[in-house]
Amino acid sequence: MKIVMLGGPGAGKGTQAKQIAAKFNIPHISTGDIFRANIKNGTELGKKAKGYMDQGLLVPDELTCDLVVDRIAQDDAKDGYVLDGFPRTIPQAEALTKALNARGEALDYAIDIEVPDENIVKRMGGRRACLGCGATYHLMFNPPKKDGICDVCGKELILRDDDKPETVQKRLNVYHDQTQPLIQYYSEAGILKEVDGTKDINEVFDAIVLILEG
Repeated sequence: MKIVMLGGPGAGKGTQAKQIAAKFNIPHISTGDIFRANIKNGTELGKKAKGYMDQGLLVPDELTCDLVVDRIAQDDAKDGYVLDGFPRTIPQAEALTKALNARGEALDYAIDIEVPDENIVKRMGGRRACLGCGATYHLMFNPPKKDGICDVCGKELILRDDDKPETVQKRLNVYHDQTQPLIQYYSEAGILKEVDGTKDINEVFDAIVLILEG
């Protein structure tokens, strides 16, 4: 079961990807984790990626795709995987399709978690992070016991710059420009499935499981 997760920033892709991975006993693969692991282990691909990152440059699509393909070739991914955060653009999707075809493989599902922009801005604006231990909260869904104070270490909670409405809207604009075309790409490939991401987290997960087990 080879799955790619789609959806805007804050749509809940990462949360759902982790739950899918746990239920179906397949790895949750995020590009951030792959970069960190390869850099930490000093692999050839990791050294190349670090070279770009150290200069503040984006890792090229081809190298990112090589890192992803190297990861999905590992034993724990032989029964499938959930890709989270890759591909982000049409060239990346095309590179991935080509690389999988070369292995005699193809993606089974592209799951798009649909959430309107205004919901995402509101949702992310409710996030709070602890300056001390890094714990995260949400004013509506997971509030701290004491307003503005971390349950774990007692330090102050803040609204990160990343979660401020103007920043979130900029990220959404980039998503619509670069990543949303993937919805059309995977729709044409016949593997796109859409779920309503405005519902409760567990309802969204149940809808995804229905698709995957259907």
